[in-house]
Amino acid sequence: MILENIYAQFAKKKPVSVMVRGTIENILAADRLDAMFEENAQRQHAGGLLFSAVADLMGSVVCEIHPSVHAAYIERKEQLGVTAKSVYDKLKGIEPVVSRAFVCDTAGRMQEIVDQMGGLSKPPLPGYRTRIVDGNHLRRTDRRIGELRDLNAAPLPGQALVVFDPQYRLAVDVLPCEDGHAQERSLLPELLTTVEAMDLWIADRNFCTVAFLCGIAARRGAFIIRQHGNLPHVLKGRRKRVGKTETGTVYEQAMEVTDEAGNVHVFRRITVVLDKPTRDGHGEIHIVSNLPTEVPAVRIAELYRDRWQIETAFQEVAESLEGEIQTLGYPKAALFGFCMALVTYNLLSVVRAAVQAVHGEEAARTLSTYYIAHEVASTQIGMSIVLDDSFWQKKYAKLTPTQMAHELTLLARNMRLTKYKKAKWSPKKKPKKTMNKQHRTHVSTARVLEESRSAAANTA
Repeated sequence: MILENIYAQFAKKKPVSVMVRGTIENILAADRLDAMFEENAQRQHAGGLLFSAVADLMGSVVCEIHPSVHAAYIERKEQLGVTAKSVYDKLKGIEPVVSRAFVCDTAGRMQEIVDQMGGLSKPPLPGYRTRIVDGNHLRRTDRRIGELRDLNAAPLPGQALVVFDPQYRLAVDVLPCEDGHAQERSLLPELLTTVEAMDLWIADRNFCTVAFLCGIAARRGAFIIRQHGNLPHVLKGRRKRVGKTETGTVYEQAMEVTDEAGNVHVFRRITVVLDKPTRDGHGEIHIVSNLPTEVPAVRIAELYRDRWQIETAFQEVAESLEGEIQTLGYPKAALFGFCMALVTYNLLSVVRAAVQAVHGEEAARTLSTYYIAHEVASTQIGMSIVLDDSFWQKKYAKLTPTQMAHELTLLARNMRLTKYKKAKWSPKKKPKKTMNKQHRTHVSTARVLEESRSAAANTA
C-alpha cells in the first residue's frame, strides 16, 4: 500500500519518467531479451552474464543516468556478480545480428502498443507502408585499443543503415556494419531482402543504384529516391512543367533504366528547380520514382522532402542520448551502443504516441525529446531507490500491448505539456572564421584489428 502511494505521487508529478520506466520494463523484460539473444546469437554464449543485464547497463549510459559504462558497472557490481573485464568482453562480442534483432523485436512490440493507443500518425501515402532509410557513420572513438594507440588517425568503429517508419515514428530495422570505411551501397543487397509488396522506400542519392531500384520494383514495391549522377539512364521525350512546391518548380520526364539482365524499366524522373540552391550549390534536384501516374509529381517531390524525419531522429539521438560512446572502441560494442540508443529513441516515441492519443497530434509534434530525456535521467535514480526493480517488474513486465496502452494513456493525462514543449527555432549567427586546424585522417577500426590478427597468425 505504501509503495502504491509513492508510485501514485510519481505518476502525478513525474508521469513521463513513470511512462518510460514502465515501458522499459515491459518492452525490455529480461526473459524476452534473453530469449531473443539465444535465438539470434551465432558464436557468443550467454555465460554468466545475461544479455538482458548488459542491455540494462547500457541503457543507463545511453540515457545519461550514468556517465560511462564503468560507472554503470560500479552501480550494479554486486547484482551482476562479474568483473568489469567480463562486462567489456561481453560488449565487444555482441554480434551485429543480435543488435539488429534487438532493434527489430522491440520495435515490433512497440508498434503493437501504439496501435492499441490510437497514436498512429496519418500514412504519408495511403495504401503504402512507408520506409525512410539513411546511413549513419559512428563518430570516432578514443584510441584505447592497443592496435590503435600508435596510429595518428581517428578510429571509426562502424556504421549502420537505419530504416525509419514515419507513421509510427520508430526505427524499425537497422543493418549494423563493423567496417567504418565500407560503402553504404555494400549493404543494399541485404536491405533489399526486407522489401515487401506495396512498400514505399524513400532515400537519398547514395541509395540510387540500378540493382536497388530495379530490385524494389521486382518485389512490387515503390520508391522515391534522389537520382545519383552516376545512374545509367536514358531520358525519353521532353520534360513537362507540372506544378510548384514550397521550394521550387516541378517538372516530370520519363526515363529508362536497364538492369543487369538487359530488361528495360521505365521510371518517372521528377525535377525540382529550386528557388534557392541547396547547401551544395545545386540549383535543381532530380528524383526517381516508379509510383503510378495517379500519384502527382508534386506530391512525390513533397514526399521526398519528408525524408528529413530520419535526419531529425539521428539528431535527437545524438543530442539527447549518448548513442555513440567515445570510450567504446571495439566495433561490436560501439554498434550495440548505437542500437541501444535507437531502442531508447523508440521508447520515447511511444511516449509521444501516448501524448498524441490523449492530447492530439499537434501536442505530440511539439514535444521535445531533449526535455523528456532530461527528466528521465534526472528522476530515474531517485525513483529506483524508492521503487525497486521488483516493483516495476510486478506492475509492468507481464502486461499485454492493450494493457500497456491503457496505462500509458492514463499517465499521459497527467502531463503538463508546457514543460516538454520544443523551443522556437531561430536562425543562428554565423560563427567567425577561425584558423584551419590540421585534422587527422580516419581509419576503420575493424580493418586495423583484422590486419593485426592476420599478422599475428602469420608469425605464429
